[in-house]
Amino acid sequence: MMGKFLVSAAALMAASPAIAAIQVLGSSSARMCYEAAEAPGKPTIDELQRCSTALSEEGLAPHDEVATLVNRGILRLRLGRLDGAVADFNSAIGGDPNEPEAYLDKGMVALRMNDGAQAVSLFDTALQKKTRRPALAYYGRAVAQEMAGRLKEAYLDYRQASLLEPQWQEPKIDLARFTVRQ
Repeated sequence: MMGKFLVSAAALMAASPAIAAIQVLGSSSARMCYEAAEAPGKPTIDELQRCSTALSEEGLAPHDEVATLVNRGILRLRLGRLDGAVADFNSAIGGDPNEPEAYLDKGMVALRMNDGAQAVSLFDTALQKKTRRPALAYYGRAVAQEMAGRLKEAYLDYRQASLLEPQWQEPKIDLARFTVRQ
């Protein structure tokens, strides 16, 4: 059963290559960091370094610094550097506790680390703070709920994710596994 959840968590990461990147304007290293976070596929070490350069050398405005921390965290997550990703998301939350994408992306790390309870809490916070990717938050929360054996809650979250993004196939595939009885 745990294998199914690991597959769902992996599908979640693959289905959303950017997870929840935050746009940075201009032509700086911070902008290139955002573009790398938005790009499909595994990021390069050079792309990760651009994010670090932006944070250490560009004197970013507070919003752009938080955005770049989230975007670097996404790259670290996609490279499997989970501790670094958590550190970036925590720093972003410290810089702006109302930034929903930091909570959403940190929830993805919690899923990868098989910490369903923390993932649910983080996805709840992302939704409360009005994430720009609510379908992704509902889907991630559904995976975490299913990991915990809360099947009704999981079903409802898969269904909400599917309603919010009807073209996204993963929630539909997961919904097909459920049988609803009155």
